[in-house]
Amino acid sequence: MPDSSSVTETAKTETPCDGMPPGLPRLFAVATITIGLSMAVLNNSITNLALPYIAHDLGITAANSIWIVNTYQIAIMVCLLPVAALADIVGYRHVYRAGLVLFCIASLGCVMAPSFGWLLVARTAQGLGGAGIMAIQPALVRAIYPRNMLGRGLGFNTTVVATSMAAGPSIGAALLQITSWQYLFAVYVPLGVISFLLGERYLPRTTHVHRPFDFLSAIMSGITFGLLIFGIDGLAHGHSLTTIVSELTVSVAMGTLFVWRQTRLADPMMPVQIFKRPIFSLSMTTMICTFTAQGLAFVSLPFFFHTVMGRSAPDTGILLTAWPLALAAVAPIAGRLADRFHAGVLGAIGLTVMTAGLALTALLPPDPSSANIMWRLMLCGMGFGIFASPNNRLMMNAVPREKSGSAGGLLATARTLGQTLGAALVAVVFGLFDFAAGGASSSAAAHTALWIAAAFCGTALVVGSFRMKLQR
Repeated sequence: MPDSSSVTETAKTETPCDGMPPGLPRLFAVATITIGLSMAVLNNSITNLALPYIAHDLGITAANSIWIVNTYQIAIMVCLLPVAALADIVGYRHVYRAGLVLFCIASLGCVMAPSFGWLLVARTAQGLGGAGIMAIQPALVRAIYPRNMLGRGLGFNTTVVATSMAAGPSIGAALLQITSWQYLFAVYVPLGVISFLLGERYLPRTTHVHRPFDFLSAIMSGITFGLLIFGIDGLAHGHSLTTIVSELTVSVAMGTLFVWRQTRLADPMMPVQIFKRPIFSLSMTTMICTFTAQGLAFVSLPFFFHTVMGRSAPDTGILLTAWPLALAAVAPIAGRLADRFHAGVLGAIGLTVMTAGLALTALLPPDPSSANIMWRLMLCGMGFGIFASPNNRLMMNAVPREKSGSAGGLLATARTLGQTLGAALVAVVFGLFDFAAGGASSSAAAHTALWIAAAFCGTALVVGSFRMKLQR
């Protein structure tokens, strides 16, 4: 019997440890994960746009309709680490393809949803499938690209995310003009089938760790992150202080037990030992701070443009696309540079640009032109793009290859946690300024949220700069 640390092959032919060979196999493998990643990113932005239509058809309040988004986010957050650990055990391609199947079946469930409860169940299942798609994206990129092209691959992934974010509202609006909201979920089915069939043939077969799946750790992880998200969400939606404190206290207590358990296991679900590597810990902290800044900006900017500046909804949408489009343009370049230069240096440059962009956006004059707004948001997007791909490359290379799935789960968890915290902080800021009435209150709250975003980004810059003294 092999011991828990032994490694076994999933197939007779194993992917070379330095990525797939160039040519059509790699091209089709990249296409496979690109389709899945696009589906997962588009899902949230398109669903957000459809909430008023869904609320009207199902006869629910606008406040209740928010749970259509929240259930998906919570399901992903709860499942990221367990799914990533499972991928290390059974293989990345199997978990990815299972995630696609579940995502497509759940999408059909959303299409046929006759009630609010049905839709919530289907959205929860969609989140479980989305976790299978999202958690192991970095690990699949690492298996597809050779080491000297890993930054390029992660940069392309960042471009896919940014492009999908920018295109989501436009695609959703176009579909809603010609069909009902149910068919917004139906579009994922053919895309998922295509990605599944491509994945069967072209996704690499990688080695994996031979060990049993730790169900107790999965439950502990789910309770920790589930209650953490509920607590943060409670801050955003004005839940009672007792409820919020109880949720966060239990989350911290369970999280402490979870981490303690991981230190006692030969093959932990969350590889806590990698946090002993300063370059990984610093990069993780930097990532959480940066995504918190992004979450603060993405949620506060629509209020800033629409409520404070009086811009129409279409104008606001056009202005907001400046950020993800700049990100999409810069990310692949940053990825290539990350294969040649130290990620700490590139990250410092990117975060400096992003911090400046956020501060300049907060300093906008009362009635700026569209061009004056967009170049500032482009700075934010460019800075984030210069930071993201090198940071992800640095983190993935700091982890043993057989732990790539778990590392990818940690990256996805940090991203989701930062975005959730950023959105909650916006709600808290607007709540604190709610004592004042009228536009002055909205203006002060929006400006404050942007300055807090700049502060988080500046903190990320300071923390990330310490990496320049460490080995690449």
